[in-house]
Amino acid sequence: METKNEILDLSFEFALNIIDFVEELESKRKFVIAHQLLKCGTSIGANIFEAQSAESKSDFIHKLKISDKEAKETQYWLLLCEKSVHYPFRENLKSQLLSIQKLLSKIISTSKKYQ
Repeated sequence: METKNEILDLSFEFALNIIDFVEELESKRKFVIAHQLLKCGTSIGANIFEAQSAESKSDFIHKLKISDKEAKETQYWLLLCEKSVHYPFRENLKSQLLSIQKLLSKIISTSKKYQ
């Protein structure tokens, strides 16, 4: 992805890593969590991408808040994988997600100030 937008870059890279992890989960027949992670983990970036064409500042903030909610859901599914002895886990996904969440929070709060 050729862009100089940090949150777009981070979320796109994260989505690619989620896709790889989902493949691993599916190879171990962990289909339910794999499906949930694929949906919410890739939705983070999709909503950030959509926010770039927001109709207004409030629309922009709203789309980023949806991304933040999807990030929280992703965090939940990754936590289940981390804590369950029956599931694989990738530490890098947890740290990538935390970086995205921190940046999203900063962008949302800054955008609210200038709304």
